[in-house]
Amino acid sequence: MFSKKKSVRIAAALGLTVIAVILAVCLLGGFIVSSPKKQLIQYMDHISRGEYQEMYAMLDRASQSAVPEETFIRRNKAIYQGIGLSDLQVTVSETHWLSRTVDYSTSMETVAGKIRFDNTARFHADRTGYHLVWEDSLIFPELGPEDQVKVRTEKAMRGNILDRSGQFLAENGMATSVGIVLSDLEERENDIQTIAALLEMDPSAIEKKLSASWVREDLFVPVKTLQKLGTEESPPDLREQERQDQLLSIRGVRFRDVYVRHYPLKEAAAHLVGYVQNVTAEDLEKHRGEGYASDSMIGRSGLEALYEKELKGQNGGTITIVDADGKTKTTLASRPVRKGEDVEVTIDAELQKALYGELKDDESCSVAMNPQNGEVYALVSTPSYDPNSFILGWSEEDWNALNEDEKQPLLNRFRQTWCPGSSLKPVIAAIGLESGAVDPSAEADYSGLQWQKDASWGSYSVTTLHGYSPKILENALIYSDNIYFAQAALKIGSEALEASFQKIGFQEKLPFDISMTPSQFSNSEHIASEIQLADSGYGQGEILVNPLHLACIYTSFCNDGDMLKPLLRKQEEAEKQIWVKEAFPAEVAARVLEGTKKVVSDPRGTGHAAARAGTVLAGKTGTAEIKASKADTSGTELGWFVLLTADPEQANPILLLSMIEDVRDRGGSAYAVRKESAVMDWWLER
Repeated sequence: MFSKKKSVRIAAALGLTVIAVILAVCLLGGFIVSSPKKQLIQYMDHISRGEYQEMYAMLDRASQSAVPEETFIRRNKAIYQGIGLSDLQVTVSETHWLSRTVDYSTSMETVAGKIRFDNTARFHADRTGYHLVWEDSLIFPELGPEDQVKVRTEKAMRGNILDRSGQFLAENGMATSVGIVLSDLEERENDIQTIAALLEMDPSAIEKKLSASWVREDLFVPVKTLQKLGTEESPPDLREQERQDQLLSIRGVRFRDVYVRHYPLKEAAAHLVGYVQNVTAEDLEKHRGEGYASDSMIGRSGLEALYEKELKGQNGGTITIVDADGKTKTTLASRPVRKGEDVEVTIDAELQKALYGELKDDESCSVAMNPQNGEVYALVSTPSYDPNSFILGWSEEDWNALNEDEKQPLLNRFRQTWCPGSSLKPVIAAIGLESGAVDPSAEADYSGLQWQKDASWGSYSVTTLHGYSPKILENALIYSDNIYFAQAALKIGSEALEASFQKIGFQEKLPFDISMTPSQFSNSEHIASEIQLADSGYGQGEILVNPLHLACIYTSFCNDGDMLKPLLRKQEEAEKQIWVKEAFPAEVAARVLEGTKKVVSDPRGTGHAAARAGTVLAGKTGTAEIKASKADTSGTELGWFVLLTADPEQANPILLLSMIEDVRDRGGSAYAVRKESAVMDWWLER
């Protein structure tokens, strides 16, 4: 049996053990919530986020005593930002508890490509947890306290965008970079005020550039880019010459030649070609690991954005560690520069300019394509803007004027959908013929210029402009008879009409490189009423059509009923690609084509003003009413005209389609006929 005294001793020992355990838990509390591995991963996460103060806070006291916070932040920030660090990945391979070290592998993307290395981190432990022991080798294993990381970069030249004949749509040109050397300014405040006035900038914007972290008193600090004078693209401009002379007369102002993106067609192709801009922080995050740096350019719209991957190329660079004497110790990464690819498109620059020249004062859009193989020759939106201003910079006054312009020059109209009006009637004719709902030789049953199905339509009726006889399909196309096609739509029926529309691409994405708004036959899922169905027959109701889509539908009339896919990338031997096989039967397509020929060739046809001796043309006009109700007299009109060479043996085939807003008091669709006819004349004479 145990004695009472021995029992007391055992109890005391147990008590001491419990106390020791409690003390151990308290002392090791920091280790329970932390570990060398967790600390290392957290430290590396701070590097990825550029959180240099948080990195410093994780160091042990001895490291912080040896390296001041400002020195630590400046060295780490200069190196990591200088190499263009992104996509930092860390994998811990082993933790050594006795030595309190962690072995790990690191990979990162930089301006010179990927860097990979194995490394070891040391930790100090105290009652608050583990703290990183700082050494320069934590940045790179070979880096010593006296060493420097040197970064040399070479920018990739952006690829050119060329039209079908090799003419530049976007190229790399020269401009003048205006910069300031602070040490040479005589009176900083006054000089900056003068420079800002000449450059049409806010003085605070210039001061912000001059206060950047990298700026030194003796360095050239770029402030604004101006057009380079004396080049073929920039003929003598006396006012600009005077401005640049005044800038150069200020001590501390310097000029340098720089490469910039240049758009030779200016306003004529702005919405098509687009423009580039400096990358933003959001761009760098979105395209992490794709070779972009803070001074990179990126395609912001149009072809520049569409073909960004091909055009941008790859910057070259070398990252080395050099010792105190400037001798290279090791090369961390090296990547050769690769020029961006040139992109050739099917666009005809001269046709693009011709269409723009005719319509530049209108709110309009135009499409031109080869109806025999689907190549797109032009995509024009007016009014427009000069994309070179996005490169050289807008003045505040010009930018505000552009955004406040009621004609919306920044709106890309050829990507939108519009009410097609009578330009849709050949499509309704083809659908009616295919379904059997339309008998081309049967006369429509109505008299006068107004018609309604029955009294259930109330006060609503369909109107047409011309009386004629006989009221058969061919004449209905020639005279653009709304009543004939309203009746045709009712005979076809909403279900069959919707199915036919869907077959030829309504409510689906166009198979084209540039994203277009899909065409629709209703604001809801279906055509909701008889009146809406009747209005749909002559391109009104709730029908909205993208201009390029409508042009593609018209190609079916020239290709035995096959609807062509629109092509934008140039091919050595362009071969047509079918978007919708047998969109219409061949005999139906042929009959509709004959009818649209008469629209142009017949003196009674609404498109007869476009007729040309010796050239077989087909076409269709359209006037779409845009108003709040039938009684609305203040609404506007859209004028449409589709015109195409209809002879399969035509040496230079073309299909032109234009939509012009607000033509009510300018002759309706006749205004569009006149404008487009001038371009067709130019094309045929060319």
